[in-house]
Amino acid sequence: MNQIPRPDLTNRPLQATCSHTVNASIQDVFAAWTDRFDTWFAQPGTLAMVPELGRPYFFYNRDEWGRHPHYGRFLEIVKHERIEMTWITGNGSREGTEGAETVLLIRLTPKGSATEVHLTHFGFASDKSRDGHQENWPLALKALDEALSSNS
Repeated sequence: MNQIPRPDLTNRPLQATCSHTVNASIQDVFAAWTDRFDTWFAQPGTLAMVPELGRPYFFYNRDEWGRHPHYGRFLEIVKHERIEMTWITGNGSREGTEGAETVLLIRLTPKGSATEVHLTHFGFASDKSRDGHQENWPLALKALDEALSSNS
């Protein structure tokens, strides 16, 4: 596959951003986003994810967060540096990304023995969708930090 098809976000400029310092190595944080998503975000037993360009993935998020299906494709993977993936979620209502194929960009920066995670999620179809993700992504990054800290 030479070129990974990218969603057309021309008419969907809304984005959410957040950053969080995770008390874990950049290698562990990268692996949590690519190989061990079910240790902190996906409900164990629901994850179908192989971190390869263009490869689709699926999972349900943690049951305690409300069961929502998530789908997407990997657009770019730069080991221990950045991950770009499409992100579609919803539960049949005006929740999640409302069926819009959004894009999630995760940039990792080492900070001593910790890792700064800078997340940009763009291409939302509505303010409501953007605002919900702006509220929830910091909570998810905190869950990532807690999951990786408990493994130390």
